[in-house]
Amino acid sequence: MPAAQQFDPELDQEPTGGYRPLVVVLLSPLAFALVFASWTIFAVLGVELKALLGFGEVRFAVLLAMPMAMGALAALPMALLAQRLGGRRVMIACLLLICPFLWGLSHSRDYYHFLLAGAGLGLGAGSLSAGLVYVAGLCPRRHAGLALGLYGAGMVGAGLSYLLLPLVSQAYGWRSAPLLYLLPVLVVAALLWLFADDLEAEPSAPPALPALLARLACWRLWRLALVYSFFYGAFVALALWLPAYLSAQYQLELKQAALTAVPFVLAVGIGQVIGGAWADRRDFRALRWWVSAFVLVCLFLLSYPPFTMRVEGVHAPITLHYEAPLGGFLLLLSLMGAAMGVGKGSLMRLIHRDHRDEMPLVGGLALTLGGLFAALLPLVFVVGNEWVGIRTAGFMFLYGSLVVCMLVMVWDHASGRAGRA
Repeated sequence: MPAAQQFDPELDQEPTGGYRPLVVVLLSPLAFALVFASWTIFAVLGVELKALLGFGEVRFAVLLAMPMAMGALAALPMALLAQRLGGRRVMIACLLLICPFLWGLSHSRDYYHFLLAGAGLGLGAGSLSAGLVYVAGLCPRRHAGLALGLYGAGMVGAGLSYLLLPLVSQAYGWRSAPLLYLLPVLVVAALLWLFADDLEAEPSAPPALPALLARLACWRLWRLALVYSFFYGAFVALALWLPAYLSAQYQLELKQAALTAVPFVLAVGIGQVIGGAWADRRDFRALRWWVSAFVLVCLFLLSYPPFTMRVEGVHAPITLHYEAPLGGFLLLLSLMGAAMGVGKGSLMRLIHRDHRDEMPLVGGLALTLGGLFAALLPLVFVVGNEWVGIRTAGFMFLYGSLVVCMLVMVWDHASGRAGRA
């Protein structure tokens, strides 16, 4: 049966539960935003810390990558734990877990203390994967894409760091900046405890380890998760990297560079809501090719470094110089961000539709792959800057990664058609 005929949102039955699902849909993105904002602390304060502690670019990249790497390791186990205990309980536990690390970050004295604090903040990814399981289980099924898109839009928490941390650091010193999130995290955890419950989520036992490994050996679980991991990982890495990139490329102060990156983050958040709502109404499988192609074109243009070309003219040499203006760069970046958001929101809706009964497993797998990809990218960006000598090499690597993802999509599509034949 063609994929388009399999999609009929009117067949979905909307679960009942009064105001509880609405509370979840509203509070879960806020928890997501706070966890993600805590991850981007190093992106905003990292340049100041680098100058203060005197560590180099590679160490700075490892510091940026640490929350992502630890988050990737925590995502799948916490999603399966949420299946057993209920998403609300795991979300609250993970929110409370990052609080001592936020406190410890403000009292860190050397590089390894910062690494430890970053690893602890990465455990907040358990809240992200548990929240995904929670929202997927409680949201109305015919509006699952919109609910998941609103949840994923919590990534605009990076914008909170861009806006608030430079102001707090300038007024009270950088050690006060991590404490900015302590009270909001505790308040959201308390609200989840008081006003949300697990009654509709129906916690169940996850599969035993042999059965889990057997399921992970199935390619069908990986195909959408792999493509989603590109959009997720690329956004996370860019959110961490952009303030430092803009500061170096366009000679901006760090505060100004962080504010300049806000439109990209907002575009991704808005695009995610649109993509999820769109996927509620139509099959996104064909449209994802156009979204991927648009992002590919944007990455190709963003990959061009400033260059000077000397042409031997008839009368005299002609020198041509190219450098992307800041306004043009931001416009292209924001358009790409909106497309990436549409891709993230719609792909998560596809995952929910195709793997509704295995959402903890497939959703956790998608966040794990995305976290690993995001953790790899800061090191790739440093290699481009320091060893290759081209600051835009990060965009080149993202371009190549998306090409690989699209080839996987082509192979998967061809294999599916051959299987149906």
